[in-house]
Amino acid sequence: MDADYDAIIIGAGHNGLVAAVVLASSGWKVLVVEANDSPGGALLSGEVTLPGYVHDLFATNLNLFLGSRFFTEYSGQLAERGFTYRTSSFPYANAFPDRRWLGVSTNLEDTLERLRRHHPDDAKGWSELYELFQRVSKALFTLYGSPIPSLDLLRSFALAARSLGKQGMLELFQLLSSSPRELVDTYLVTEEAKVLIASWGLHLDFGPDVSGGAVFPFLEAFSDMQVGMSVAEGGASRLVSALCSLITDKGGEILLGAEARRVIVKDGRAAGIELVDGRILLADKAVIANVAPTALVGGLVDPEELPGQLLGELRRYRYGPATMMIHLALSDPVPWAGGDELGKFAYVHLAPYLDDLARTYADALAGRLPREPLLVVGQTSAVDPSRAPGDAQVLWIQVRALPSKIRSDPEGQLDGYEWDNAAEAFADRVLKKLESHAPGITDIVQDREVLSPSDLERYNRNLVGGDSITGSMHLRQNFVFRPSPRLSRYKTPIDNLFIVGAGTWPGAGLNAASGYLAAHSLVMREKLIGTSKHLSKYLSFARRG
Repeated sequence: MDADYDAIIIGAGHNGLVAAVVLASSGWKVLVVEANDSPGGALLSGEVTLPGYVHDLFATNLNLFLGSRFFTEYSGQLAERGFTYRTSSFPYANAFPDRRWLGVSTNLEDTLERLRRHHPDDAKGWSELYELFQRVSKALFTLYGSPIPSLDLLRSFALAARSLGKQGMLELFQLLSSSPRELVDTYLVTEEAKVLIASWGLHLDFGPDVSGGAVFPFLEAFSDMQVGMSVAEGGASRLVSALCSLITDKGGEILLGAEARRVIVKDGRAAGIELVDGRILLADKAVIANVAPTALVGGLVDPEELPGQLLGELRRYRYGPATMMIHLALSDPVPWAGGDELGKFAYVHLAPYLDDLARTYADALAGRLPREPLLVVGQTSAVDPSRAPGDAQVLWIQVRALPSKIRSDPEGQLDGYEWDNAAEAFADRVLKKLESHAPGITDIVQDREVLSPSDLERYNRNLVGGDSITGSMHLRQNFVFRPSPRLSRYKTPIDNLFIVGAGTWPGAGLNAASGYLAAHSLVMREKLIGTSKHLSKYLSFARRG
């Protein structure tokens, strides 16, 4: 029986769409199937509060996407299909209970002057960290943009070793093994300066004392200082629409409201998928599952088709703490206690300090509602004024880190509650914390939308338990171990079956990496096969001659 498609991609999250673009650009007949009625996965925007107020429901920061190999290749084609972005030169700040704040801008001297006024030794330490960033960032970004393991990566690290020298490589490996607290304690003096970097760790699941957790906040803090912070103009769904248009313009298809029940495996090879409605769709060259790793053993693939050791590894795959999203429609800009200047920053972190981050992380792991969750306050309309009418604002609040299941509540009010019943009450506590930093903000809230950890998983089943990064990124589950040494290069033991997404290397974020790398490897494989066949025919002809 002839196949319906060359490749079928399960899941229209951004990595699935990226893979489809790469394959369709190489002439493959591609189908993307998505269980939801809209594509995008965790990349989605909408008017979820009031008409005219456009909120990014989940992910919003596009820096990783704009720095990706995929965007380098396809930026012009995406722009032709309506994708534009706005960039803030004031990427992030931290506000503190005493009305003080520290902020980072793309103007290095301005940033250093703020730190100097705060404490001269913090400015000195920040400069030293930035010098370290300049020395090692090329090697680290190469690592994060490469399949692992690979010859390209070995070559890149050989070049890095030659460039950095013995001392530089020791610095690099020490950074890779450090916790956020170890990093900031080494270079910075005050608690305010330290948390300016360490807050980024909780965007993933790097509490201050997690070994190996320093590299992400380090890279994020200083790359944002270099390039600012970007969001999609008009909403994240504009990027999704451009990706979808690119797919269909290249002959690909997207099928929405179509849930995959199982991958069809014949003679050890992925041959297609069966949908929940019973339809059978066949693929000749590849099935790419843009799913959480546990979905492979949760019904999508018959466990008997996978090696026992891999089954065990996937069943032990661990998810991290949960996230809550709160979206506010404001009639006016945020009345920050620290002054109007704070209103220019794309993100304002409310921690307040390093030890609070550590307690919050420990509480989340223990099933306790934290007293001081980290609030990532995204002032989206300060970056993209088109998101709200007039002087009104949209506010994007990510609450990190929370327990997926509530076992206890220090305030004794929500013990044992399910998130569906506890979300609004806990959101009130979040707004109370925000009010302490921005007195009067509750008076200008026109409407709000609260998305609990349970809501996150309902919107996107890859966000298991409300884990917004689709699996812990601690060392035991990172690099070649994400999600398993047998899957780190996206190919499964089943021929023609691949897995991509945040649960695979290089992990969470709008990085467009796994979808691009997996699809690129398929294209290169086909070219090699074609070259091999052509060479065989030539040699056969030569021998006959």
